[in-house]
Amino acid sequence: MSDIIHHECGVALIRLLKPLEYYKTKYGSSRYGIHKLYQIMEKMINRGQDGAGVATIKLDVPPGTTYLDRMRSVKPKATQDIFGHINRSFAEAQKNHPDLYNNPNWQKENIPFLGELLLGHLRYGTFGKNGVASCHPFKRQNNWQSRNLVVAGNFNLTNVDELFTHLLELGQHPVQKADTVTVMEKIGHFLDKENDKLFKKFKEQNDKNYEISKLIQANIDVASILRESSKKWDGGYVMCGMMGHGDAFVLRDPNGIRPAYFYKDDEVIVVASERPVIQTVFNVPFETVNEVKPGHALIIKKDGSVSEEEIIEPGEKLSCSFERIYFSRGNDKEIYKERINLGKNLTQSVLKSVDYDLENTVFSYIPNTAEIAFAGLVEGLNDYSNTWKAEEINKLNKSFSEKQLKKILDSKPRVDKVVLKEAKQRTFITDDESRDSLVNLIYDVTYGTVKKGVDNLVVLDDSIVRGTTLKQSILKILDRLEPKKIVVVSSAPQIRYPDCYGIDMAVLKKFVAFEATIALLKENGKENFIREVYERTLLELEKPKEEQVNMVKEIYSSFSDDEISKKIASLIKPKDLKADFELIYQTIEGLHTACPDNRGDWYFSGNFPTPGGNKVSNQAFVNYIEGNNTRAY
Repeated sequence: MSDIIHHECGVALIRLLKPLEYYKTKYGSSRYGIHKLYQIMEKMINRGQDGAGVATIKLDVPPGTTYLDRMRSVKPKATQDIFGHINRSFAEAQKNHPDLYNNPNWQKENIPFLGELLLGHLRYGTFGKNGVASCHPFKRQNNWQSRNLVVAGNFNLTNVDELFTHLLELGQHPVQKADTVTVMEKIGHFLDKENDKLFKKFKEQNDKNYEISKLIQANIDVASILRESSKKWDGGYVMCGMMGHGDAFVLRDPNGIRPAYFYKDDEVIVVASERPVIQTVFNVPFETVNEVKPGHALIIKKDGSVSEEEIIEPGEKLSCSFERIYFSRGNDKEIYKERINLGKNLTQSVLKSVDYDLENTVFSYIPNTAEIAFAGLVEGLNDYSNTWKAEEINKLNKSFSEKQLKKILDSKPRVDKVVLKEAKQRTFITDDESRDSLVNLIYDVTYGTVKKGVDNLVVLDDSIVRGTTLKQSILKILDRLEPKKIVVVSSAPQIRYPDCYGIDMAVLKKFVAFEATIALLKENGKENFIREVYERTLLELEKPKEEQVNMVKEIYSSFSDDEISKKIASLIKPKDLKADFELIYQTIEGLHTACPDNRGDWYFSGNFPTPGGNKVSNQAFVNYIEGNNTRAY
């Protein structure tokens, strides 16, 4: 993606199923779990560079021993910073206690973070300050182990205000209104109720208090706690939690919007946001890594037993297709195939735009996430080329020359690495004004790849949100090569609607497709229509979110996809661009063909999977009309 946007976070949970001595003997270190957590988090660094956090729980340590450790960081290399601190604790222990250090039981009782239950989080900040206090995991502490709670998630809820109000109705006084704290306190409330219920039950049986603690830990109904806690959640989420005594859970939203995968053998249970990360770190095949079912929780009890239980009735599976297009690691077996098909689906539109002239067209992509989709486009072009060759050979008469045949056989798409990106530039860490002045330093072109005034230049991008980088940088530097025509191709459809499930795209004025449609309406004298939709949207917002209709769809209803694409092209085309310019988008039908099992397309269609999505879209439109440049939830 040439436009940089922040997006959903990454989570990782590991439960060691053997004593630490086992890993020391087999793998040479009792830090096996810590090492694996570090590897998973580093492999998922694409999911969060604003901060990181780690929490661990030690099972069955003596009273007086710290059993819950947590560290968070917002340093530029947050994961390395955290694990650097952890490793220094081991180095100091080895230096100060050389005779005891090699004993895993001694290590467990005396060195922080050497636990059997580990939780890691990578953060992209979508809202608010990016200080360490905003980093997951969050913790809720108590002297009773079974009342301690640690929570981290890849999620966004649309109705935090509603949930916060409910906490007040329960009699709580939360210290923050942030969604993570609100979720944690909601789970914590029902965790407390479960503890109280069990305490009363076992007390009536005349059990001793110290015995009751163990009985509570063994009998806590995690599924019941989650069912009560999540009743009013509206959003996309993968919620991970650990309880102080050793139970853990991973809960996925009922539409499967956000991803979660798990693997289990007799040594370990591991959950992560990315399937290939688990495959690589644990060296296991694709078939052994399972997807957590939508609406279900993977529940890991202290005794190591694991179950997958329905918490919320699953709805239609609408996993985020935008995540498949851009955010997730492309080396996932299924995602790789989907991206190939996204590119391949664009073949005919691209060929039509250059009059099927392969001889005088150069094909490239905007690095680096578009590379796989580009490979699919090239595959489609090669298929066309092979068909053309067969037809041309059939046209040859019996006296054809070797030269004629060679010319036909040598015909193929001209593929070059035209656009280069300087990997060391990180524009997303600067403010908007500074970023705009830096974009010209990030991209460059390979000179000599294009025949001046003769060649078309086709460049594939995986998605276009604002079009800012195209307008301010990429199109200008492509024009230096003096092509006859520049065609920019998006493997994603037009992004028209805000996201409210974890990706930071919630302001309509930042979508060039929306800007283009508003411009078309004004050009066609439909300012009154815009005002009418605004007034109807205000009425929608007075309704409960469950009854609201997405009024922003009305804004797009007057024009075809092609009309909007042409207007977008006119908006992002620099005034001094010499080459002809065309913009091609994936169709929604093409998206569904490429990603048949991941049909969450609300960015493009406006069909939100939860009622809160319609409310957010309506609020975003009201914010736009009223000049309120804030996110809509």
